[in-house]
Amino acid sequence: MERFDISERRACELNDLDRSSYRYEPSGDGNTEVRDKLIELARQKPRFGYRRLGVLLERKGVKVNHKRLFRLYQEAGLGVRRREKKRLERGHAGMPLLSRPNQEWSLDFVSDALANGRAIRALTVLDDFTKESPVIEVDSSLSAPRVTRVLDGVIDERGVPESIRIDNGPEFTSRCFVAWAEDRKIRLIYIQPGKPVQNGFIESFNGRFRDECLNASWLENLADARHKIEAWRVDYNQHRPHSSLAYRTPEEFARQWSASSIGVNSDGELS
Repeated sequence: MERFDISERRACELNDLDRSSYRYEPSGDGNTEVRDKLIELARQKPRFGYRRLGVLLERKGVKVNHKRLFRLYQEAGLGVRRREKKRLERGHAGMPLLSRPNQEWSLDFVSDALANGRAIRALTVLDDFTKESPVIEVDSSLSAPRVTRVLDGVIDERGVPESIRIDNGPEFTSRCFVAWAEDRKIRLIYIQPGKPVQNGFIESFNGRFRDECLNASWLENLADARHKIEAWRVDYNQHRPHSSLAYRTPEEFARQWSASSIGVNSDGELS
């Protein structure tokens, strides 16, 4: 146009170029704000995948299509490296179909170490229906009497469970623990040795606990370990979206179930 003094239309025809393409001016990146918030959340929760981060974004008022969210997640290099899952032989006793809180609890132990190399143990307790963790008891050692005292404290707050699913560890097979369960009329469900898949709910919880808390934390001493583990437990119950609960938190799911079970109508009145 400048050299041969011709019109824009004629120049576009000669170059086989559509005039709208010639006039197009790229707009700014409309994903900047979403990307920044996604990266900020990913730094706070480095072990969360894009779907769980999307739920947290939605709670902050930012609703993003899951395809767009995944693209931004990948472009920002936020992908979480997953460990290859072991193939476990499934036992004959499958996981039960649960319909109410306190129908079944699961118990297990998780071991770790402090910064000085001192070993610690954590007793994890899970309500298998609501996925709530009422307590994680942490100490250098946890005997059967200590376990029963911890469970008594949970029972005072939540009520007595109908059954408890456990492995065959010495704390759970001791006369102290068995007698305690008989006194409270709690059925003990022992899984088969070497088949943790029969206690899948607590195994899954322990995996999250280790991945998101123990592996991500520097535990200076026992008090520091208790503080950080308790903070993670509270966050797990109150803020962490759970995929098996339609990405609701365990406490949110428990409240909704409780409201529906007593027949609360839309006006908040008992029906």
